[in-house]
This record gives sequence, C-alpha cells and structure tokens, in this order.
Amino acid sequence: MPTLPEPFETRSFRFACAIVRLYLDISRKPNVPRHLARQVLAAGTSIGANLEEARACQSRRDITAKFSIALKEARETLYWLRLLQATELLPADAVSTLAREANELIAILTVTRRRLAAPQDQGIRSTRRRTSE
Repeated sequence: MPTLPEPFETRSFRFACAIVRLYLDISRKPNVPRHLARQVLAAGTSIGANLEEARACQSRRDITAKFSIALKEARETLYWLRLLQATELLPADAVSTLAREANELIAILTVTRRRLAAPQDQGIRSTRRRTSE
C-alpha cells in the first residue's frame, strides 16, 4: 500500500525546527553576521506559519495569498542558505539537507499555488445552469 505524502503543515513545521537548530548553531559562531542568521531564521520559520494561517482562511483567494507568501519565504530561505554556503560561513554538509528540503517545499508550494490560483472547474457551473433551465 502506498504511503500518503506528509501534510504541508507537518513538513514545514519539521523544516522550521531544523532552521531554529541551524540558527542556534550559527549564532554561536563568531564569524557569521547576526543579520544573516536572523534572516534565515525569519524566512525559514515563516513558511510554516503562513501555511498554518491558511488553514483558517475563509476564501480561496485568501488561501492562495497565504500559499504565495509561504512560497516567497521558501525561496528567500533557500537564498540565505545558499549565501551562507557560498561565502563559506557554513560547510556544505550543514546546508545541503536544508537546501534540498527548501527546494522540495518550493516545488510543492509552486504547484499548489498554481492550482489554487487557477479558475475553478467550469464544468460544474455549466452543469448547474443546464439543470436549472
């Protein structure tokens, strides 16, 4: 039996926990600018926060907006992770797993946001019109 994919909220929460651990680790390093550490913390934890807020949205448009923000934050997180690695402030092995997960979240959020932004199924509305005539 195939396993079900992990829910967005669970996966993004797990990612946020890993980002917090990374932040705590890099905060102890004297050569890492505090601004970079705070940026990756803010962006990396914001993904899950926006997905959690999306659960309480009252309209499709509102949900789409929250998913859009989560996608932007995921892209920003990936940027900061790449910057930390490229400037050799962190070793590649400290960043690679998080960067891979950020890329996967970006892919999932991109598809989901696209589906949410697409017009709803036209077939349902046209069927309703015909039955009411």
